[in-house]
Amino acid sequence: MTHPKHERTFVILKPDAVQRGLIGEVIKRIENTGLKLVALKISMATEEQIWNHYNKDDAWFTKKGERIVEDRKAAGMVVDKEAIEYGKDIVRALVKFMTCGPIVPMIWEGNQAVGIVKKIVGATEPLSSDGGTIRGDYTLDSYQLASVDERAVRNLIHCSDPIEDAAREIPIWFTPEEILKYRLLAEQILYDINLDGIKE
Repeated sequence: MTHPKHERTFVILKPDAVQRGLIGEVIKRIENTGLKLVALKISMATEEQIWNHYNKDDAWFTKKGERIVEDRKAAGMVVDKEAIEYGKDIVRALVKFMTCGPIVPMIWEGNQAVGIVKKIVGATEPLSSDGGTIRGDYTLDSYQLASVDERAVRNLIHCSDPIEDAAREIPIWFTPEEILKYRLLAEQILYDINLDGIKE
């Protein structure tokens, strides 16, 4: 069993975060909690990585697509394909967005890493994210606007939730050799039981 202080979470700074120069600000916010950055790179995502990352099945596509069909009918819009295809359009839009420019995948480690990062990041929809969160403070997109424009929501960042997602997502983006093992001096004040060695 992994010690709680070695819990890992996965984060992607999406193309909108990179283009708006928010890489350092986001890293600073997460780093300020005491979590340890153990992997980081800037790269171009592939279509295959995005499909694997979102990992949706036909049942999910159909369920989401049925809701889209209902919304289109209610709005008097044409329904010109099967519900499952509307569902797949959600990930197709994410593929288009996530491959349009550089992204910054990273892995953070520490006690309750998944929950802490999720709290800092905020709700998926920027409009409903609380002030003080990354999405609440730095973007103004909404599901409604994204739907009208037929595109993915531009919400700056992805973070794993729950912990099982982190374990599945990390190997899509990093090899084991790219994940560093090292000790931060700050870990002594965060984790050491007896606080030995602080006094001279």
